[in-house]
Amino acid sequence: MTDNPGSGLDRRAILRGAAIASGAVALGAFGATSASAQPVDATDVARIAQPELYWRGAWNARPPSGPIQVLAAPPRYIVVHHTATANSTNYTLDHALALSKSIQNYHMDSNGWIDTGQQLTISRGGHLMEGRDRTPESIAARQHVVGAHVANNNNTCIGIENEGTYTSASPTQALTNTLVQTLAWLCGAYGLNPQSAILGHRDFNATACPGDVLYSMLPDLRNRVAQTMLAHDIPIAAARHEPDENGPTYPAVPDNEPEREFYHGPTRGEDDFSR
Repeated sequence: MTDNPGSGLDRRAILRGAAIASGAVALGAFGATSASAQPVDATDVARIAQPELYWRGAWNARPPSGPIQVLAAPPRYIVVHHTATANSTNYTLDHALALSKSIQNYHMDSNGWIDTGQQLTISRGGHLMEGRDRTPESIAARQHVVGAHVANNNNTCIGIENEGTYTSASPTQALTNTLVQTLAWLCGAYGLNPQSAILGHRDFNATACPGDVLYSMLPDLRNRVAQTMLAHDIPIAAARHEPDENGPTYPAVPDNEPEREFYHGPTRGEDDFSR
């Protein structure tokens, strides 16, 4: 693996010496704990729970064109998106890495952003990729890399782009399984309750994202995430009662929302300071 500029060994040290092979980072995938394992301390959750993650160097990411904003406070929500691209039947790692590269190029060259908008991306083959720079080490430190994926809420939301369009089709089982693992990892690392923290893009902005089918799956996904966390002794925080003054506004979804490549609905607003 070739790390992107500015990363290198320091990034790996932050994530507790993760083994890196062929661009992948595995910090104790699910199933690594034994039946006799003791409940884990919150500081060890990210090390134990993280699924295999492909860093930016694996997909030859461009360096950001401006400073990446990192907040000391963790995010309050995990937002599920779809990429609104074709439902590819190419489930290979090469396709997944090319997808990350194409998303970054589009976000930087067409949208004028400093980097990829979302923090994480999952391909239809179930491969998990780092999106915006500095995301994995910020998760490990319980900090938040500010992206551009949910208008006026980027400072409180971490986003996962799921490859495909799910207005009428369902995601692959591989994608769904990785999404559950990723959500469980993030809920554990940030001390979030799946029932209140996992939301869809349309819960914040007027958009069809993440598609009617994927959005309808969120209740089941929340339950699966909670079950996964309990199975691995990952503490589950108390649920919040939403919405509150910092919570989603639940706007209506327009019937005539335009569709174009990598369009997810509103991604930046007047309240967002990062791009």
